[in-house]
Amino acid sequence: MVKKKRKSSINCYAQPRCEICVRTCFCLLLRSPIVLHRSKRGWVWNQFFLHSDVDLGDGNIKYILSGEGAGTIFVIDDNTGNIHATKTLDREEQAQYTLTAQAVARDTNKPLEPPSEFIVKVQDINDNPPEFLHGPYYANVPEMSNVGTSVMQVTATDADDPTYGNSARLVYSILQGQPYFSVESQTGIIRTALPNMDREARQEYDVVIQAKDMGGHMGGLSGTTEVKITLTDVNDNPPKFPQSVYAMSVSEDRVPGEEVGRLKAKDPDLGDNGLVTYSLLDGDGMGVFELSTDSETREAVIKLKKHVDYETKRMYTLKVEGSNPHIDPRFMSWGPYKDEATIKISVEDADEPPVFVAPSYTFEVEENAPEGTVVGRVHAKDTDVANNPVRYMIPRYTDVEQFFNINSEDGLITTTRPMDRETQPWHNISVSDTKVRVNIKIKDMNDNAPEFATNNEVLMCDTVAPGKMIETVSAVDKDEMAHRQHFTFSLAPEVAHNNNFSLKDNRDSTASIYVLRKGFSRLTQDVYFLPIEINDNGLPALSSTNTLTIRVCSCDSRDTILSCNVEPYVLPAGLSTGALIAILACIVILLAIVVLFVALRRQKKEPLIVFEEEDIRENIITYDDEGGGEEDTEAFDIATLQNPDGANGFLPRKDMKPELQCPLRPGMGHPAPNSVDVDDFIKTRIAEADCDPTAPPYDSIQIYGYEGRGSLAGSLSSLESVTTESDLDYDYLQSWGPRFRKLADLYGTKDCPLFDADEAEDS
Repeated sequence: MVKKKRKSSINCYAQPRCEICVRTCFCLLLRSPIVLHRSKRGWVWNQFFLHSDVDLGDGNIKYILSGEGAGTIFVIDDNTGNIHATKTLDREEQAQYTLTAQAVARDTNKPLEPPSEFIVKVQDINDNPPEFLHGPYYANVPEMSNVGTSVMQVTATDADDPTYGNSARLVYSILQGQPYFSVESQTGIIRTALPNMDREARQEYDVVIQAKDMGGHMGGLSGTTEVKITLTDVNDNPPKFPQSVYAMSVSEDRVPGEEVGRLKAKDPDLGDNGLVTYSLLDGDGMGVFELSTDSETREAVIKLKKHVDYETKRMYTLKVEGSNPHIDPRFMSWGPYKDEATIKISVEDADEPPVFVAPSYTFEVEENAPEGTVVGRVHAKDTDVANNPVRYMIPRYTDVEQFFNINSEDGLITTTRPMDRETQPWHNISVSDTKVRVNIKIKDMNDNAPEFATNNEVLMCDTVAPGKMIETVSAVDKDEMAHRQHFTFSLAPEVAHNNNFSLKDNRDSTASIYVLRKGFSRLTQDVYFLPIEINDNGLPALSSTNTLTIRVCSCDSRDTILSCNVEPYVLPAGLSTGALIAILACIVILLAIVVLFVALRRQKKEPLIVFEEEDIRENIITYDDEGGGEEDTEAFDIATLQNPDGANGFLPRKDMKPELQCPLRPGMGHPAPNSVDVDDFIKTRIAEADCDPTAPPYDSIQIYGYEGRGSLAGSLSSLESVTTESDLDYDYLQSWGPRFRKLADLYGTKDCPLFDADEAEDS
């Protein structure tokens, strides 16, 4: 087979895997014409060629190839034994393949010789360039570093076989970044190549590093990566004032603390390296002005420390120094790391306001003092030559609620109402346009009674033993506590001799509550209210009565509270939970039986149509219709009993039974005359039922077999009998039961009314 690929060459190694197999290893080189023979086994290997000495060339032997890649990557000619590679091999994908070859009889597929296993190793070639897996890289190195200072190390990888040739032997070189940096060819360590690289001149450098395989020789593959190197700052620059002399001015009406001017020394270094601190060195204004540093802008701020007077002194001089607090010892010789500047401050004339004798005032006034009480006096004078009189006033924005007044001529401050220290212990006001501060303290008076520090309930076990302390109470007072003043506790007089609890004053502004007896029961009383009197011993002494709530709780044997709720029922002693459950189950079953029995009784007595038992229509419904049936259309006119509005699909009645019966119509309580017309009577009742919106849909009256007048069959209704005289005795209806009681009352007694109120409504 002619080799058609350049990527890889193949070595073949045959190695038996069992005792009966050949123990020698056959090696087949791609360009070797040598054929190896072994007398015990008839295999002959040459260039991708497999042959057995039992093969006589008559085509009776078939060669079989199996294993990794057999049939896909490697195929064998079963007649000649030639082995072919069907595609290009890549060592980086798979470095070797294990195959098994065997010669069998073509007609029977029986092995002629035992199988032999061989390994095909893919020999590597340089087909993978080096790669930097973590690029691009970023590195920092201090400025002014010495030559050879390590910056960072870059590493490339090569997928080729490092054990074969120089395919994976890498050499590093720098393509960009010279002459500032260099790289070690074997390790990839980047180092500085120039001394005194200054960050202030150039801060960032872009370096390109190359890795080349084959030891860097011609024909090798290469890969590159970028490295961004940043010079970090060091303190190598001293601060410098842009000017040597600064001119500033201040008006004589400025107050201390106001800003006069600013200046700043420049330092090109960064962070702490460029930090500058300022100080005053000398000058006649050292006591009049002060210097501070703005934390945001890093400027020196000159402020007025004392009042200046144009008439007294008109010019001041200051000398300011700016220096670096953090100095790098390596660059001490480059110093000094400081600079000086001179400030000349001129004072400007102004119309000066009155000047108060004191910069501020502090007064005291008694709490609850009456209106008009004198608080104190402020005094100011005019320093101008004219010496104009001073007028005093309180700006209302400093005393919004107008607690104080001031005499405009003499500066006397008085109160406008009584003061409450607990509401506001201090009042800070200003006087006149110069805004001198006046602080007024409200002196405390004992005008608040003490009270409990907390109002929590005390939880006490019902099994508590007599003499046990159940709570320690303390008090608070809104007033200020005087020296050696403390709270005292005692039981209120109405409970001083109670048999439940006692109180002991601990003489440290606390008191302890003790139990006097045992046998507390939550059923008898679950909450106790204990009034306690607290005295503050002030001047004047005040006291208050506070109620301590004590709740009785159920506890276990270790006095752990289980429940503090009120128990409405206590189970009898000796009755177990199981017995209680059984009793409750029996009660529930009995109740269910009773309910079921009552329901069945009611269902059995319930009529087909829900009417009251007194309704006469119930008796009429039970009558059988003995008419001519469906074919009898001439015996009676059914339209007589129909609602004419119902024929049009409109029934104005509601599907509910009225809660109140209609009132008895006049005349219905009297007996009907003997000449009553049943036809008119029924029509009247139908009209009334159809027009009554409160009547339920009881159309059962339509089952009457009334055929109208002139019918040969006559009427089936017994109601018609009332129109004629009859000698029949209907008293026997009394013995037919309650369902015929109405008929018995109707026909059995002549002096009874024909219809009662309920019958009139039901009709």
